[in-house]
Amino acid sequence: MTNPEGPYVKVHFRLETEDDWPPASVESLWAVDQGDGTARLDNIPWFVRGIACGDIVATEPDEEGMRWAGEVVRRSEHRTIRLIVLRDGGSGAARQGVINAFHDLGAYGEGIERFGMVALDVPPTADLSKVQRPLNHGLAKEWWDMEEGCITAQWRATSAG
Repeated sequence: MTNPEGPYVKVHFRLETEDDWPPASVESLWAVDQGDGTARLDNIPWFVRGIACGDIVATEPDEEGMRWAGEVVRRSEHRTIRLIVLRDGGSGAARQGVINAFHDLGAYGEGIERFGMVALDVPPTADLSKVQRPLNHGLAKEWWDMEEGCITAQWRATSAG
């Protein structure tokens, strides 16, 4: 798979599990090869903490040619928010409703049926207070559980204000 910016590659992240979560020891994300041993992530991470779509990470190939993530070289200022949708048992319709609602606020999401999850990418262009209001409302109404997978100082400042 390629695009004008460079070839797509899979970058693998080792995950630390606690109480059987996350349900995998490795997560693989699509990324755009930057040609210098780094790759720009082009996926919303489901389980990796501390990274977001658009971040550039150092990569190291192993003996089989798989590329393993190292440190973040440059942050994109995107945020990763994960929701376990509880409303309607995390049905496909409930997950899609969440994705649609946040898309209208400038955040982009993907759903995964197995865990009733939605992963949101909140780009730097999104109005953070407009995204945080419904996130907190849904949390208070027990429509979902939320994890801030990767947030910024601006996100923290907006949520405190």
